[in-house]
Amino acid sequence: MNVMLVYPEFPDTFWSFKHALRFVGKKSAFPPLGLLTVAALLPDSWNTRLADLNAGPLRKRDLAWADCVFVSGMIVQKPSARTVVRRCKEAGLLVVAGGPMFCEDDPDFPEVDHFVLNEAEITLPRFLADLERGEPKRIYTTGDFPDLRGTPTPRWELAQLDRYASMCVQYSRGCPHNCDFCNVTALLGRRVRTKTTRQILDELDALDACGWRGDVFFVDDNFIGNKRRLKTDLLPALIARRNSGKRFHFHTEASIDLADDDELMRLMVEAGFDKVFVGIETPDDECLAECSKRQNENRDMVRDVKRIQQAGLQVQAGFIVGFDNDKASVFQRQIEFIQQSGIVTAMVGMLQAPPGTRLYQRMKDEGRLLGHSTGDNVDGTTNIVPRMGLEQLQEGYRMILRHIYHPKHYYARLLTFLKEYKVPPPELRSPITFQDLMAFGRSIVRLGILGRERLHFWKMLLWIRLRRPELLHLSVTLAICGFHFRKVCRQQGL
Repeated sequence: MNVMLVYPEFPDTFWSFKHALRFVGKKSAFPPLGLLTVAALLPDSWNTRLADLNAGPLRKRDLAWADCVFVSGMIVQKPSARTVVRRCKEAGLLVVAGGPMFCEDDPDFPEVDHFVLNEAEITLPRFLADLERGEPKRIYTTGDFPDLRGTPTPRWELAQLDRYASMCVQYSRGCPHNCDFCNVTALLGRRVRTKTTRQILDELDALDACGWRGDVFFVDDNFIGNKRRLKTDLLPALIARRNSGKRFHFHTEASIDLADDDELMRLMVEAGFDKVFVGIETPDDECLAECSKRQNENRDMVRDVKRIQQAGLQVQAGFIVGFDNDKASVFQRQIEFIQQSGIVTAMVGMLQAPPGTRLYQRMKDEGRLLGHSTGDNVDGTTNIVPRMGLEQLQEGYRMILRHIYHPKHYYARLLTFLKEYKVPPPELRSPITFQDLMAFGRSIVRLGILGRERLHFWKMLLWIRLRRPELLHLSVTLAICGFHFRKVCRQQGL
């Protein structure tokens, strides 16, 4: 059996980083970890190839070679997925679909032959057994959660690693929190399941054997869901690996209570972590209570963010507007929080209700559901009827993005962060590469000469030269990211 693993294209969104990636000569931020793991679960006798449309095209000769196509992805990739499925069916291929984009017998994909849903460690073997018998069903689903100790190392050799800015691994699934707008618990449960430390070290060694020397993203929805195991097992092993000369740099996602644990932050930095994404959502306690974001309530989150920054971890964060308890003042409050905290990479989205969440069911029960969410955080849409009125919500949302990504405010926030950030010692920093030098040269031209932010760019570089020259690489990287964010905002008419 010849199997083509196809990953649809991401639109030009906040997290695509398409405009920033051009500075470093990369095609995509991350490879499709899910499909590479699925490839490792397929029979050894099957021939597999990967076509990640974010890194290269799906060629006619690939379709001519294949007997079967596996398609996966997220909701935001749905337009591209429709095109992929149509092309594959026109080529006469069997199409198997899975991943968070697909919901049961999805009416948007009537051409799909088989849906293999939920976690593949359980449902994929059932499909493969039925397929071998010649009796495959249309839908495979389960309410069970697999033991991750049986999850194999992803097939990294299938990906063209030099086209990606970062690699990714997964240590855990599930989240102990239960925010009502988040579908993580619906998909993966509240009990945090982890791989063994040996599995993670093997995955990192496999990446190393493939020649990878860049960053690695732990894609866990909440990396610190099991703090005890991190402190006693995984992080000490990563520190030992680093001390042996194998020095990847890591980033991940975590809840705000990371700020409460100095030991955990210290271990993460020593292991090579340099940034974390945190779901801040809103500075309003009424809205936090509304969405059951208990871990964020009754906290000084500006102080918490600065504690994490001062520990040596850059904080990226997500924010949401459109809660029922949002007042007209929320838009200015969000702006003030973002600017004061020094969160340079601030992803702001309008509240959406993904299928499977408590929010989705509540909106449906109240007659306020407007179909499915798009998964795009900057398209200015929502699939719910907001209490404050859609027009007011959209205008306030646009005001936030216009402000925080205006060069004046973006670079002011960047300097706020650089003043707070505790740079790791030299032995923990990323080495400067040829790609970094190329990116710096391109930034001089694109941002310092041609860009409308050139005055702010040069003022930042002067400050860095005089105050904190050790942060030059990081500051230029964030300036390049700002260029991407502004480009995306302008394309949305902001």
